[in-house]
Amino acid sequence: MRSKAHFRNHPLHPVLIPFPIAFLIGGTIADFVGRFGELPGWWTAASYVLIAGVATALLAAVPGIIDYRCAVPPDSSARKRATKHALANSSALVLFAVALVIKGWPPGAPNLLDFALEVAGVALVTVGGWMGGTLFHRNFIGVEHRCAGAGKWKETSVERSKATAEGGAAVAKADELKVDQMKLIRLDDGTRIELARTEDGHCAFHDRYTHRGGSLADGVLICGTVQCLWHGSQFDARTGRVKAGPAEAPLQRFRVEERDGEVRLIL
Repeated sequence: MRSKAHFRNHPLHPVLIPFPIAFLIGGTIADFVGRFGELPGWWTAASYVLIAGVATALLAAVPGIIDYRCAVPPDSSARKRATKHALANSSALVLFAVALVIKGWPPGAPNLLDFALEVAGVALVTVGGWMGGTLFHRNFIGVEHRCAGAGKWKETSVERSKATAEGGAAVAKADELKVDQMKLIRLDDGTRIELARTEDGHCAFHDRYTHRGGSLADGVLICGTVQCLWHGSQFDARTGRVKAGPAEAPLQRFRVEERDGEVRLIL
């Protein structure tokens, strides 16, 4: 699912997270070396490094929160994983912040409680990083996937009140999409609908993979068949019926009409 927090189509969250990971783990190691090597300069430097880790983690969290709200499919296995990812990393930051408070300023020698908090923080960062990697590599969060002829990513936002009004809401130009291209429509209540063009014309269906809740905007549309990249399930874009599992339930479809050179969504 394409990231909403990006620079020139490069998602920002994966770019920023190496800094807090390196700082927090490096600061913990420096505290161990300083304490057991009786090197005050090391545990002093460790506090500076840990502060940098907390600060850069907060910076990295900003695009992460944006992607959590906008890119991670709602009501999906990825949303559950993303929630655990966020909780693990947030808890780690709290532990590191408490450890810094205990060490005081100027930094004193770390005690056993400091070490326990920092080691637990590193463990949580490791678990959170593992889940973050799974979100990226398995659930394609932040990945802008393209298939042959798919064109560039397209999306638009529409008010549900307009889509439910007589005549519906305009969501695309009649010639905007070519055959086997799709466009994501975001309603203001959080509902996501996929507009697709097949050889038989335009159609619309719920942008939710019925097996694990993934986004079909990430998938591929070929010869009127839309395929989810998470587990390979295939659906007929016109009827919504399942053509290949593991999904069992069909896609929810929505009404669209072409009128006056526009494609209109009617709910």
